[in-house]
Amino acid sequence: MSEREQSTPRRWPKPPEGSWTEHYPELGTAAVSFEDSVSPEFFELEREAIFKRAWLNVGRVEQLPRTGSFFTKEIDIARTSIIVVRDRDGSIRAFHNICRHRGNKLVWNELPREEVAGTCRQFTCKYHGWRYGLDGALNFVQQEEEFFDLDRADRGLARVRCDIWNGFVFVNLDPEPRQTLREFLGPMITALDGYPFDAMTEWYEFSADNNSNWKLFADAFQEYYHVPGLHPQQIPGAVRTGKGFECAHFQIDGPHRVVSTGGPRRWTLPPEYMYPIERITRSGLVGPWESPELGDMPPGLNPGRVDPWGIDNFQIFPNIEILIYRGWYLLYRYWPTSYNTHRFEGMLCFQPARTVRERIEHEVASVVFKEFALQDAGMLTGTQTALESAYRTAGLTEFPVNDQEILVRHFHKAVADWVEAYRREPVQA
Repeated sequence: MSEREQSTPRRWPKPPEGSWTEHYPELGTAAVSFEDSVSPEFFELEREAIFKRAWLNVGRVEQLPRTGSFFTKEIDIARTSIIVVRDRDGSIRAFHNICRHRGNKLVWNELPREEVAGTCRQFTCKYHGWRYGLDGALNFVQQEEEFFDLDRADRGLARVRCDIWNGFVFVNLDPEPRQTLREFLGPMITALDGYPFDAMTEWYEFSADNNSNWKLFADAFQEYYHVPGLHPQQIPGAVRTGKGFECAHFQIDGPHRVVSTGGPRRWTLPPEYMYPIERITRSGLVGPWESPELGDMPPGLNPGRVDPWGIDNFQIFPNIEILIYRGWYLLYRYWPTSYNTHRFEGMLCFQPARTVRERIEHEVASVVFKEFALQDAGMLTGTQTALESAYRTAGLTEFPVNDQEILVRHFHKAVADWVEAYRREPVQA
């Protein structure tokens, strides 16, 4: 067990007259540079320093229910495609999606850049018919006798490091990762061990291409300072501080972050704070009003011991967020496609509905979620274009952030730290 895994993440309540930021003096209080979101050169450094080295969540074990189940994942930021498959021994493996003969893409259907999923006994290259087992071994070569000194053992699929945490499938594109997955996640995230993610298998999935840097959308969910302005319907007077909204808890551990909100249960709010369909169906933005019984929860949930507690948003570096509500959870991923575009993935995860009413509750929650997500996403093209204009025409890169935006400050610093560590490495001869 590593020294980091044995440690306990710092956790403080906010003093009545104090601030969150003062607990993390290494973050400072200066204006934050957003050059990292408008610079093509910095984007290329992120590609090498972060996305080719960090552990990346690409799916869940439920996507691989039986032997031979597989899915592909296009990771544009790393210029690669991978295959994730359940082997005959039950283990989950990952490989680069490339035939070892002449480099043809191995697994695809109609369009080679579209992700696919299915079940198979082996992988067969469309081009020359080479076949690979679920373990990646090269099992068949067409007209093998015509090759020169071909050793099948040396031509199996190229492996990608793969590991599982609580049913989440992670890969690491570094041939020699610097940390195991658990070491990378650290104590704040692994304190969620035992949460019943595996019970929440009714999924509502969304994806969209967004015209903004990947970090700008992630920033939107690291603070709720924007909520009174962008989502005024969402903020009841009971949880306002003055005219705004203050989150109940912020916490940092390594490159990862969590923000918790408090407040009354949704059904106790006045009608003006929800859509009519929410009152009719008793479901909406925070999910069904009647939460299913989940049993004892792990100590990592609600780390600030907020009462009444609303939501925990665990942000796992670099590009995944797990938002845990009462009885269900949301998953976000941000996949960079260029310095000013990314692909956003969202997934609402519920325990399977037992009645028609419960199914309607889940579907209403997914529709209301999409409405609020669109409100956030709708701001981002304007943010991106304005930042680019300010950078290129006025030389403006730094902007102030407040105490409620401490996680924005931390996120951009974590990105900068990883890039700077990469820059300091000696050049390989």
